[in-house]
Amino acid sequence: MEKLNFPKFDFLFKSKENKSYIFDPVRKKWLALTPEEWVRQHCIQFLLKIKKVPIGFIQVEKKISFNNLVKRYDLIVFKPDQSIYLLIECKSPYVKLTQKTFDQIARYNLVLNSDYLMLTNGFIHFFCRMDYKKGQYLLLFDLPQYNSKQ
Repeated sequence: MEKLNFPKFDFLFKSKENKSYIFDPVRKKWLALTPEEWVRQHCIQFLLKIKKVPIGFIQVEKKISFNNLVKRYDLIVFKPDQSIYLLIECKSPYVKLTQKTFDQIARYNLVLNSDYLMLTNGFIHFFCRMDYKKGQYLLLFDLPQYNSKQ
């Protein structure tokens, strides 16, 4: 897998029957190393190592329902009160980030009501803070450091 626009992180890999796997520390299991999983695992390490999110506050790939559709979000970071601090949508490095990809995370957030959003393909990262009073997305250069006392 190619180098992404994240700091260098250490990962656990294994190979079985000519397939590569990466260990997910949140789900505590080995997963097929796809391009999207490569991005997702970098996001997990970014949350753990850079933003100092406790591992117990991260949830990976869970189902949500909206408009009679069942979808899966990539990553959520919870606050201690179990409200949602951050919603992350990960795309393969080969997927261009467009209005359509942003609309996907925005639809998920209609249900989840996260404080912050992150959209990434591993090379380009978009961060925003939600202003629900004004109904706006406020673009950011980075996410704030996580504070488990919020």
